[in-house]
Amino acid sequence: MKRRTLLLALLAAPLLASCKQNRDAANAPPPREISDASVAQFCGMSLSEHAGPKAQIFIRGLAAPYWFATVRDAFAFVMLPEMPKAIEAVYVNDMARAKSWEQPEPGMWVEARMAFFVIGSRRRSGMNTDEAIPFGSADAARKFVEAEGGRIVGFDDMPRDYILASNSGEQ
Repeated sequence: MKRRTLLLALLAAPLLASCKQNRDAANAPPPREISDASVAQFCGMSLSEHAGPKAQIFIRGLAAPYWFATVRDAFAFVMLPEMPKAIEAVYVNDMARAKSWEQPEPGMWVEARMAFFVIGSRRRSGMNTDEAIPFGSADAARKFVEAEGGRIVGFDDMPRDYILASNSGEQ
């Protein structure tokens, strides 16, 4: 009987973890829209001063998100050990739906864990550095790669060395 209980517990563990992730996603705050008060976490500049996709991260217990002028900076925040880890949601601009590279329109947000990211393309961030360009669909990411080069990775597969490497802005 103990063996059967152990087997059931082992089989149920992934299902319970999946339910917790779904519950966490359902309880996550919705994305906010960029305003004049949206200031980038690392550079301290207004997001409206930078072209390209932006990001926002919600931390448990804080009402306002941390804002990022580049998606690459948001990944750095997630990867750096000294940054808060009680992350409730990460949203990035869905560049597949955005009409403007310069300033993606309101409502162009996708949960980062659901996005497809193009890295190593010819497109530069608003800070003139390498960027992790987010797309809400794999097809849109593939079309972008055909036009601008690069490769596609998922949120959990983002290379640390791509995000945390020094980047002077020169190609």
